[in-house]
Amino acid sequence: MDDRSGLTEQFEEHRSHLRAVSYRMLGSLAEAEDAVQEAWIRLDRSDISEVENLGGWLTTVVSRVCLNMLRSRESRREDPIEAFPTDPVVSREDTVDPEQEAVLADSVGLALLVVLDTLAPAERLAFVLHDLFAVPFDEIAPLIEKTPAATRQLASRARRRVKGVPLVSEADLSRQRRVVDAFLAATRGGSFDALVSLLHPDVVLRADKAVGPTPTPLFFTGAVTVATGAMAAMQRAQHTQLALVDGVVGLAMAPLGRLFLVLRFAVKDGLITKIDVVAEPERLDELELAVLDA
Repeated sequence: MDDRSGLTEQFEEHRSHLRAVSYRMLGSLAEAEDAVQEAWIRLDRSDISEVENLGGWLTTVVSRVCLNMLRSRESRREDPIEAFPTDPVVSREDTVDPEQEAVLADSVGLALLVVLDTLAPAERLAFVLHDLFAVPFDEIAPLIEKTPAATRQLASRARRRVKGVPLVSEADLSRQRRVVDAFLAATRGGSFDALVSLLHPDVVLRADKAVGPTPTPLFFTGAVTVATGAMAAMQRAQHTQLALVDGVVGLAMAPLGRLFLVLRFAVKDGLITKIDVVAEPERLDELELAVLDA
């Protein structure tokens, strides 16, 4: 491990894992790359002759870096945070490809990224490391200066936030999901007729004024009118996924994992009777969002 090129090669073997951990911790590809870069810098400056599990050591280091970044973000309420210094040996591009981040966000789950962003730093670290990467609680506990039992409680609390609590029966939830999923598929695919077939003839859509350049909220009625409006949002639908919204099935639009708007639905007899498009920040903050189980 004394040879620099050999050390670089070993680090590169763990880079994708470290980026995966960092991205779920931070929700930003640029910041995740910065955290991974900092892990390399610390590795390069450390004596690891007695390290038996380099992957575990690096995961611990990058987790500490991410935790500090989250705490700094929370205390300053600023985004993005300043980048770490870079090293020419293991470097990243100065700019992150938005398309690459969009693909990554979709693969992780837009709803998951949105909900993770609502967790306190210690909760987020405990949940991500344990539930997503199977790190034991006794290894996580020292990172947040808690006992393993307290760390388990943090992860459990975070898990309840992530999973949410449905307000309807499993059967009703399944029926809602089929309708909303079909609505999203028809919107993404530009299938106007399929969309109209999912809407009640007297469906009502209300949209916050933040959705469009209007001084007041928007109201539309009728299946054809609402479907026409949905077709206009076809491109936006590519960054939308199903989520549990206030205990029922809805849609969360979150480009790059940043919540933009939420669609709440009322469904009766297999048809959508009402759509509420929530985009005002204060209304978004009042919603309880959770991940809808596959």
